[in-house]
This record gives sequence, structure tokens and C-alpha cells, in this order.
Amino acid sequence: MFPDVVDLREFYETRLGQIARRMVTRRIRRIWPDLTGSRLMGLGYATPYLRPFLGEAERVMALMPAAQGVLHWPEEGPNRVVLGDEGEFPLPDFSIDRVLLVHGLEFSDEIRPLLKEIWRVLAGGGKILVVVPNRRGIWARIDGTPFGQGHPYTVNQLSRLLRDESFTPERNSGALYLPPTRWRMLQRSAGAWEGIGTRWFTTFAGVVMVEATKEIYAKPVAAQRVRTRRVYLPMPGAASPVGR
Repeated sequence: MFPDVVDLREFYETRLGQIARRMVTRRIRRIWPDLTGSRLMGLGYATPYLRPFLGEAERVMALMPAAQGVLHWPEEGPNRVVLGDEGEFPLPDFSIDRVLLVHGLEFSDEIRPLLKEIWRVLAGGGKILVVVPNRRGIWARIDGTPFGQGHPYTVNQLSRLLRDESFTPERNSGALYLPPTRWRMLQRSAGAWEGIGTRWFTTFAGVVMVEATKEIYAKPVAAQRVRTRRVYLPMPGAASPVGR
């Protein structure tokens, strides 16, 4: 079950939320240092992490699930957010180069349809970066933040799920080694915690990240799922029978 979009926004307005955004953004930027010319979509509640790409990527947009709700973003300009079904995006095939999935996979009741839709809209060679709570981390054990809710994953679990849905995992990382505390003295040392954790305690990161590339070769027919879409037909009597 998705958390309410207002609760997510309020978390990122707190000091702890700002620290989390800063630490996770640093790791994202190490994985994607330059997206010049790319079409980027944030999925779930990814807007706190999209701002660095404004003015760099060719296009930046966000899709928020209907079960979560939607908020205008960015505040200072035209809206770049749409509300959509997690199993059916309002986007054409092959229209996106990169997808950043944050606060989405761990809450979804339609994980495989969600990943299939991401595969559909990604261009050939497109990449997805998934950020989820780490099953082994302390953030997943404390439910006072969005990272303590939903279904956590290990790197291996997340990589296996992506492989099953026609993605090739290429690299992984972690962030949030600072305990989810509101004690300001400890919060001031977030940078030091991040440095020590990245070097010595990678298993216990608060979140894990896996970057994967869309596989473009076809799977055997037996392994594919027939995809259906809504078709709208005219009401009876709306047109005259042929030949009259």
C-alpha cells in the first residue's frame, strides 16, 4: 500500500528528510553523472531527487501512482508531474531513456506489471535505477520514515527480480548509513557516517540501489505474457449499417 503523497512531502521537509535526500542524491549522481540529452522519468515519489537533472536532461518528468496521489512539481515552474496507473503508463513505447524509481517498488501490489510497463516505455538500451529500503539496514526496521515502510529488498533479491522482467543489472550501490535519528548532534555527522559506511559497512546501508539496462532480445513465446489494452467501441446504433 502506497503512503499518502502529503506524508512523503512532509518527511522531506524535515531535517532528517533533507539529509536523506542529500545522501541518496550523491549516490544517484555517481551512477548517473551526466544525463545531457536524455529523457528522464521519475516514478513513485522521485521528485526530491530529480531537481539536479533539470536543465541538464532533455526532458524531466515524474509519474506518481494513483494510489499515492499527486502534487505539483516543481513549485517554481510549469508542472512536470502526471498521475497514472502503475500498470499502464500514459506514455508511448520507447519514449524514455532513464527511469528513476524511488518510493515505488516496495509499496506496489503490481510489481511485475509495473516493471513490464517500465520496460515498454524505455528506449532500446534504456536504463532503470531502483532505490529501495535495504532489508539488512536499520532504516527498514524503524517505521517513522518512508524507508521503514513497504517491502525491503537485498541487492540479490532486487537484481533477481529485475532479471526476471528482462532487465540486466549492471551495478549496485547503497546510501543512508546514518541511523534514522532526529538527534541533531548525530545528524551533523551524516557525511562522516556516509564515508565510513560506504567503505566498511556496505551491507548495512539504509537503501540499496540497482541500475539495470533494458534487454532488447526477445524471450521465448511461452515466457511472454499477452498484453491487453482497453478498446473503446461506439454504442449500438451510433452508425448506420453498411449498405444503407
